[in-house]
Amino acid sequence: MYLDPLPTNCCAAWFCQGSKEKGFNLAVFFYGCNFNCLFCQNYSHKNLKEASLLREEQIIKAALKPDVRCVCFFGGSPEPQLPFAIKVSRRILKETKNKKHICWEWNGSGHPGLVKKAAELSLRSGGTVKFDLKAFHPNIARALCGTSLSRAYENFSMLAKLYPNPKENLLTATTLLVSYYVDKKEVNEIASFISSENADIPYSLLVFHPDFIMNDLPVTPRYQAEECFLVARSQLSNVYLGNRHLLGI
Repeated sequence: MYLDPLPTNCCAAWFCQGSKEKGFNLAVFFYGCNFNCLFCQNYSHKNLKEASLLREEQIIKAALKPDVRCVCFFGGSPEPQLPFAIKVSRRILKETKNKKHICWEWNGSGHPGLVKKAAELSLRSGGTVKFDLKAFHPNIARALCGTSLSRAYENFSMLAKLYPNPKENLLTATTLLVSYYVDKKEVNEIASFISSENADIPYSLLVFHPDFIMNDLPVTPRYQAEECFLVARSQLSNVYLGNRHLLGI
C-alpha cells in the first residue's frame, strides 16, 4: 500500500468526489487475479514472492490518518481477497463514521453477493466501483483474458439496477483500447450495454501501452482511439479518454 496525493491518477479521478478534496488516497495493491490478461498493465501482481504481507490492523491504521480521504483496492484485482477487503473496509467506516471513501478498481467477476456488499460500502462512503469491461465478444475476451467475462457484465447490470442514480457517481466502467483488438466494434457493443442500463454512467476509454505478453504491439493508434471515443459518445453522455499523453495530446 502507498499514499497517492489527490487528485489521484485513478480511473475515476475525472469525476469522483475524492479527487475534489485535499489529502491522499491510500492505494492498496492486491497481488493475484482471477483473470490472466495477455496485456496486463500491472503484471507485477503475479510475483507473489515479492508481495508484502499486510495485516488488517496495518491497513486500518494507515487509513485512519486524518489526511487520508480515500481507500482504493486494486491490483491485480481485489476479487480473490474480497472477503478480507470488505472486512477491513467495514472497520474503517465504523471508526470514521463513513467519512473515508471506499473505492474498488476490479475486473468485476467476483461472487455477486460479495460484489453487492462491497458496492454498499462505496455507496455509503461516497466512493466508486470501477468495472474493467475488457472486451465484449466472447472469443476476443477469452483470447485476451483467458476466461469468460460474462460474470463481470452480470455484476455490472446487477449494481446498475440496484443503484440507478448516476448522480451518486457510484458505478463506472473502463475499457483498455488494446491496439487492433479492442476496436470501435467492441467499444460500440460495450457502450450499448452500458447505455441499456443507464446512458449517464461514466465510461473511460484508456489508451493502451505495450506490456507483459503483448509488448510487441504499438500504442493504440490515434485513429482507433478517436473512432472508439466517437462511437462511445454516440450512446453515452459521460465519456473520457485516459492516457492521452501516449497519443501526444
